[in-house]
Order: sequence, then structure tokens, then C-alpha cells
Amino acid sequence: MVEEKCHDNGAFLSPRQHLREQARSVESPRGRLLIASCCSGSYLARQVVERYEARLADVGSDREVPYLDAIDFQFSDGETCVRLDDDVNGRDVFLFQALHDPTSARSIDQNTLAFFIALRAFREWGANHVTGVLPYLAYARQDKPTKFQREPTTAELMADLSIEAGLNRLVVWDPHTPQVHGFYGSVPIDALSPLALFADAFCRFRDRDDVIAVAPDAGAAKYVSRFARALNVSSAVASKYRPQPEEAVISEIMGDFAGKRVALVLDDMIATGGTIEATVTKLVEEKGVEAVHLGISHNLCSDRALERLSDLHTNYNLREMVVTNSVPQTEGFLDLPFLTVRDLSDLLARIVNRLHHNRSVDGILARPLVAKEG
Repeated sequence: MVEEKCHDNGAFLSPRQHLREQARSVESPRGRLLIASCCSGSYLARQVVERYEARLADVGSDREVPYLDAIDFQFSDGETCVRLDDDVNGRDVFLFQALHDPTSARSIDQNTLAFFIALRAFREWGANHVTGVLPYLAYARQDKPTKFQREPTTAELMADLSIEAGLNRLVVWDPHTPQVHGFYGSVPIDALSPLALFADAFCRFRDRDDVIAVAPDAGAAKYVSRFARALNVSSAVASKYRPQPEEAVISEIMGDFAGKRVALVLDDMIATGGTIEATVTKLVEEKGVEAVHLGISHNLCSDRALERLSDLHTNYNLREMVVTNSVPQTEGFLDLPFLTVRDLSDLLARIVNRLHHNRSVDGILARPLVAKEG
């Protein structure tokens, strides 16, 4: 029998050759790993690549992780284009994008369109599998029409467009609504919970009788209750309503505040800071809280929020604010003396590794994440 050889020169492959090459390559059945990023996703993707290679080195491998950086650009008329500089046939692609990037002039709509076009580029040029990594899932707040208003369910539209563009799987950090699973239908969603991160960040308050965990609205109540049980502290929930968009009124905070000096307030995001301002001021003025600590999954870095948080620190006992780098943080926020940024890159590197090798990601979030001071 003639010996079969395989060269990367366009030679015709037999099934037997293909199986032998696959066995020798020690690659995932999903294809060779490729991490890629649109422009606004580069800040986090580069860190994930570094952490991935560092973890490979820890287990005795010196392999480099292929990475395509900043694959989108704009023509002079403003049209977005995506160009892939390397062959992506048969690749298992993890595409990073920051849909909200306050450190650049790129809008959420521009970044979202770049993500869709990138998905289509990988699909059209032969990628085996494309996983979108969107730490902050924009449009998730538009998960239902405002009552008595003629609005679309835009979160579902974004899911439909992603799937049509070529998305096979989605990784998100603390999405605004659990309905995201339903919007994406048969596409698997890894919606990563921040519970372990904030339990680790505030572990020094464990078992203290003078500490209470507070949910700033009913939507966060179940999550904050789980957080309170993890730290063995009591919990409370605020009753909130919005007289108009992005304006919050806290009518009452329900819970036993007898002997409580410290409040741990957790929420999924800060946009303009109105909810947090209303919650913190009521905690201090009406409940007698002496120190407030915030745990926020997504800080959107608006100028209005910066003003409100600075005032809460100066006048309303705001002692600490822990956020993540799901959204690139602006210099104004990084200069706040009470801000700590928790880096998600090591977590996401482990998530990418598990998904690439078709393994469960259960249990990864039980490990503490390394803090990065901002």
C-alpha cells in the first residue's frame, strides 16, 4: 500500500489521513482555537490571551494562542467593514466585543453592528464555530415594552440578528434579565453569575450582625438574598418606581435595620446612578447606615454617575465601590479613591478553555477572582 502523506499544500485528504492528522494535532474536535476581537473588545481580549498562555505555561505547555486583533474598521463614509488577515477555516473562534465603550467615540450601535459583521465574516470564511464573548450585553434592558408605550422587544431583535449573522454560542457577564436564554432560542448562553466575585470582594463582612445586604429594586432581590446567605448576613429590598425613563424614586426600603451600621448594596449596573443615589441617601438619612459599600457588575461610566457617586462619597458615607472591567473604565472613574476594579480576564480565559474542549463551565465561578486596583 502506498504510504499516505499529508502536507499543508492543498493535497487531497483521505478520511484515514484526516483522522491521523487530527490525532497528532491534539486539537479540540471543535477546531483549532482562535481568539479575535473587534476594536472595542481588544482591551479585554488581549488580557484573556495573556492569561490563557500563562495558564498553559502553568501546566507545562508553551503554545501560543492565535489572536486576531481589532478586525473592524470604517471607510471614509462611515460604513463598517471587517477584514480577516488570516485563514479561519475550521477554527473555533471566540469573538470579543465591548458593545459599550466609554473610552472611545464608538457608539453602542456602531459596536453592535461591527459584532454582527464580524460574526458573518467568520461564518462566510469557514470558521467551524463562533462564540461571542460580550461581557456587557447591551439592549438587554429592552426586554419588554414599557407599560402603556408602543415599544418593540429590542433585546429579542438583537438576538435574532446575532443568530442570523452566524452566532453559535454566547458568553455574557451578569445579563440584565434571565429572559436572554429565551431570546436566543437554541443557541447556548453562558450567563456568568457575579455571586462568587462579590462574596469574595466583601468576605470581610461575613457573619457580622451589624451588616445588611440591600437590593435596590425587586429585580435584584433574589440575587441579593443569595449573596446575604453566602455571607450569613441579613438582607433588605428597596421599593422603586420610575416616573420617567432613567429617573428612580425609592419609596421604601423593607428590612430590619435595628443595629445595622454597614450596608452592602448590589446591582447589575450603574447607568446614570439615579437608583444608587436614591437608595444610598435613604439608607443614610432614614435608616441610620454609617457606611455603604457598592458591588456593581457593569459600570457604564456616565458623567452624571461620576458626579453622583462623588457626592455620595463626600456626603452620604459611600466608602467603597467594587466594579468589573466588563465595560472599559474611563480615567475619571479610575481616579476615584474608593473604586476597585475586578479583572474578568482570568475567569474568561478559563471559560474559553473549558468551552473550547467541550467541557462544563460549572464550578469555575466558585473560585475567587484577582482584584485589580483602579
